[in-house]
Amino acid sequence: MISNSFQARSVRRPATLQFIAVLTAGLVLAACGKDQPAEQAAAPATATTAPAPTPATAVSSQVAAMTADQLRDAASKAYAENRLYAPAGDNAVEYYLALRDKSPADAAVASALTDLLPMTVIAIEQSVNRDDFSEAKRLSALLEKADGQHPALARLKASIAAQEATAAQRAQALTAEEEAQRQKEVEAKRLADQKKQQEDAAKKLAAQQANVDKAAADKAAADKAAADKAAADRQASERAAADRRAAEQRNTATAAAAPSASDLRPISMPAPKFPAEALRAGTSGSVLVEYTVGTDGTVTAARVVKATPARVFDREAVNAVRKWRFQPVSAPITTRREISFNPQG
Repeated sequence: MISNSFQARSVRRPATLQFIAVLTAGLVLAACGKDQPAEQAAAPATATTAPAPTPATAVSSQVAAMTADQLRDAASKAYAENRLYAPAGDNAVEYYLALRDKSPADAAVASALTDLLPMTVIAIEQSVNRDDFSEAKRLSALLEKADGQHPALARLKASIAAQEATAAQRAQALTAEEEAQRQKEVEAKRLADQKKQQEDAAKKLAAQQANVDKAAADKAAADKAAADKAAADRQASERAAADRRAAEQRNTATAAAAPSASDLRPISMPAPKFPAEALRAGTSGSVLVEYTVGTDGTVTAARVVKATPARVFDREAVNAVRKWRFQPVSAPITTRREISFNPQG
C-alpha cells in the first residue's frame, strides 16, 4: 500500500480563459486611458500557456519515480477504490502505465489496461461534451501512451480540437466572471461524471470477475466429479483383480499333487531390455511379475502385479518373462518374481 496518496494535478487554465483575461485587461486599460486617471488603470496580467499533456508526460513524475512493488500496491488500491482514471496523479491507469514501463512483460498489467481503456474513452467523450478540454487532453494522453494505435484515438483528438475551437468562439461573448462561473460548473460536472462512471465501471468489472470465478468453480467441480469417478472405477477394477487372484490361489491350493515354485529348474532366463527413455533419464525401478510355467517348461502367461514406477518397465519385464524356459513339470506352476531395473548395471 502507498503511505501517501498523490495530490491531483492542478487543472490547467483553458486557452479561451487566457484570451478573455488579456482582452478584458486591454479594454480596461484603454478605458482608463480615456476616462480615468492613469494610476487607476489596470495592468494586463501576464498569461502563460501550459504545455498540453503528451504520452511522454501523461504519467506524473511522482508516479514514475515509484518502485514496481509500490506501483502494484497503489494500482490495486486505486482499482478497489474506483479511482480508475482520476484524479490526475492518483489513478489506476497511471499506476499501471508506470508499472508497464518497469515490467513490460507483465501479462497482468496488460490485462488490467485492456479492461480500463474503454472507460477512459468514455471519460474523454464526457469531458469534451462538458467543454473540459484540459481533462480531455490529459485522458487522451493516457490513452495514447497505453495504446498509440487505439481505434478511437484519432477521432477523439479531432473531436477535442473541433469542440475547443467552438468553445473559444462562444467564450468571446462571455465576461470574465461568466467564464469563471462556467469553468466552475465544468469542474463540478467533471467530478460528478468521473465519480459515477468509475463506480459503474467498477461494478461492471466486479461482475465480470464474478463470472470468471463462477466458471472456475464450475470447472473445479466437474474435474472433482471426474476424478472421483475415475477413482471409483479404479477401485472396482482392483477389487475384481483381487478376486481373480484369490480364486486362482484357491484353485492352486486345492490341486492335490500340484508342484510348487521350488520345483522349477530354469534352463534359460534372459534379462529384460532396459527401456531407452528410462535409460536416458537414469530411471531405476522394479516390476513384480506373476507368471505360469506350463508342463513343457515354457511360460504360458505373465502379468504385472506391481510396478515402481508404474508403466515404465512393465512391458519389457513381461516380454522377458515370457521368454524364460524351465525343465518340464508335472503340472502348471504359477509363481511371482520381482525384476529390478538399474541404469548403472
